[in-house]
Amino acid sequence: MITVSNLAIQFGKRILYNDVNLKFTNGNIYGVIGANGAGKSTFLKAISGELEPTKGTVTLGPGERLSVLSQDHFKWDGFTVMDTVMMGHTVLWDIMKQREELYAKTDFTDEDGLKVSELEEKFAELDGWNAESDAASLLSGLGIAEDKHYSLMSELSGKEKVRVMLAQALYGNPDNLLLDEPTNDLDMETVTWLEEYLSDYEHTVLVVSHDRHFLDAVCTHTVDIDFGKANLFAGNYSFWYESSQLALRQQQNQKAKAEEKKKELEEFIRRFSANVAKSKQTTSRKKMLEKLNIEDIKPSSRKYPGIIFTPDREPGNQILEVSGLRAEMEDGTVLFNDVNFNVEKGDKIVFLSRNPRAMTALFEIINGNQKPAAGHYNWGVTITTAYLPLDNTSFFECDLNLVDWLSQFGEGNEVYMKGFLGRMLFSGEEVLKKVNVLSGGEKMRCMIARMQLKNANCLILDTPTNHLDLESIQAFNNNLKTYKGNILFSSHDHEFIETVANRVIELTPNGIIDKIMDYDEYITSDHIKEMRARMYK
Repeated sequence: MITVSNLAIQFGKRILYNDVNLKFTNGNIYGVIGANGAGKSTFLKAISGELEPTKGTVTLGPGERLSVLSQDHFKWDGFTVMDTVMMGHTVLWDIMKQREELYAKTDFTDEDGLKVSELEEKFAELDGWNAESDAASLLSGLGIAEDKHYSLMSELSGKEKVRVMLAQALYGNPDNLLLDEPTNDLDMETVTWLEEYLSDYEHTVLVVSHDRHFLDAVCTHTVDIDFGKANLFAGNYSFWYESSQLALRQQQNQKAKAEEKKKELEEFIRRFSANVAKSKQTTSRKKMLEKLNIEDIKPSSRKYPGIIFTPDREPGNQILEVSGLRAEMEDGTVLFNDVNFNVEKGDKIVFLSRNPRAMTALFEIINGNQKPAAGHYNWGVTITTAYLPLDNTSFFECDLNLVDWLSQFGEGNEVYMKGFLGRMLFSGEEVLKKVNVLSGGEKMRCMIARMQLKNANCLILDTPTNHLDLESIQAFNNNLKTYKGNILFSSHDHEFIETVANRVIELTPNGIIDKIMDYDEYITSDHIKEMRARMYK
């Protein structure tokens, strides 16, 4: 249990939040959401003690342990993987080290014997005899092969280190767990494992994530940082988003009577409550929803960008034909081979691979930026494309302001360009900012504005949610669901894939798997799992 009392965080004159009073209890998982800069990660740092609050206190239940997902992937380079995980339980680790030191003494005294006896008792209470097997089980669940369990952390890749840091945070079943972006750099199998692990977790968890599917799958409650406050709601991200949008529509509809508004909100709550999937979450949410005051549901102050793609013309019957395509890395590693497919009208295709460089290579090839090792491709004469590359660095290596930068990519006067920038939440003096000082999220919004100028009937998107906040991801997702052209894309956002794609193509070194089906069906199908195992051999 975590109790936050009268918490305030202020940097100079800027107040992030004030008078925060919240209690986080066992058996619940709290998703912490808020616009970029609202202070989500800062909130977790204040709870963990890494940051001293301006005012207020944070207390844990008596004798409880708190664990935090480490963001420093180099701190543990001198330790083995196994030791790094077990160091996550600081109390047990300290006892283990003391035991080792005492047993290693050559002049073992009676006093040492008494001390060892005390340590052995504590060691047994903390299930120390199963310490290594528990750590190994976590590592295996997170995709770290057994032959790496005793390797040095410095020998692991960045993505493997992320998994070890996650195992360290989860190790020892801590009473309170703080996770900041835990799904970053995890593949779909590992994210699914983490969702299932947390769904059975009996203690207190606070999580910050831009992965909406993950938040929906694990969270019983939502903490919304908005209006300089942190407000607690029953339900997951989707419940918060849909209810805040409903409240906003009602606020804008001045003619509706208060009684009608109340009925509409009550009906929404009933529907949402009935659709909750997981048993633990169902019980928790229903209890909370029963107590929910309709007046507690308020519109959010968030601003959502206007992401609207409108094709100039309808695509013809021939979209894209790919034949015998092969791509290799510089060292000769095959990314994909013998890739053959035709894109049909209405196709919105997600491309998958165990090696994310495969999708980038395919998109670079079909956009004419890279030559294939073999094969060819052919676009239909009616097709116009707009490409969002994974790496946009080269586009911003200049000192143009936003208006002049965007003007390079389309025709129109300054007012016209400002209109597109305004849609992407750049207003006032912001449009005169130099593009080489933009943040990652701002650059992505500029690239999306650039795409909108093209009025293309085929969008090619390489991991489009990178660097975007939840508001931008939601707006992007909403438009692509109704977009009238074709979409070829890759993504690590489960919700984005599931709600946009109607076809899945997986690239492997031994050909492709090509299925017209939903993403959820694809990743759960035993038949597909068998095919994937064969294709990656």
